[in-house]
Amino acid sequence: MKKNKEETDETIRKLIAIARKYFTEKGYADSALEEIVSEAKLTRGALYHHFGNKKGLFHVVLESVQKEVAEQIEAEASQSDDVWEQLLFGCRAFVKAAVEPRSRRILLIDGPAVLGWDVWRKMDQQHSMRLLREQLQIMKQQGCLRPASIEAMTHFLSGALNESALWIAQMPDQRQALEESMTVIALLVEGLKK
Repeated sequence: MKKNKEETDETIRKLIAIARKYFTEKGYADSALEEIVSEAKLTRGALYHHFGNKKGLFHVVLESVQKEVAEQIEAEASQSDDVWEQLLFGCRAFVKAAVEPRSRRILLIDGPAVLGWDVWRKMDQQHSMRLLREQLQIMKQQGCLRPASIEAMTHFLSGALNESALWIAQMPDQRQALEESMTVIALLVEGLKK
């Protein structure tokens, strides 16, 4: 029984990794299931068994990208003990991770288009936005923030970060665009200080 579970888990991991490569390089619309299962040396039936359909596979791939981005945010934010630096490091990590070639198309373009804005937003709320909210709550508890709604701050900053990522992804000089965006984010966040 344990061997079957391990084989199943390995099949799922393999399909997710291969599908992510195709969705990254070709986009959702131009990624053919036949190519994905062929490279995985599996059948379409195996893919349908585990994911239901192409959209189900994409949903799981996007979820894995969202988790990866959240892990990068946590890793970067933990580089400091200062809550303000943690917030800025986390914001920078989100934008950098979102515009990476491995994530950009899946996270910023196809995710909302394929799954719909509501599904994409719920996923974002469970990962990156959750971390942002938690950081702001810690800062509020420590008396670092001006009196204001944590929910409003979370949505405002999340929207700014998502829009910045979309803008940066289209710029020829992404490094400069990232620095410009982070300067503006830092100025906005400065206004929240108590």
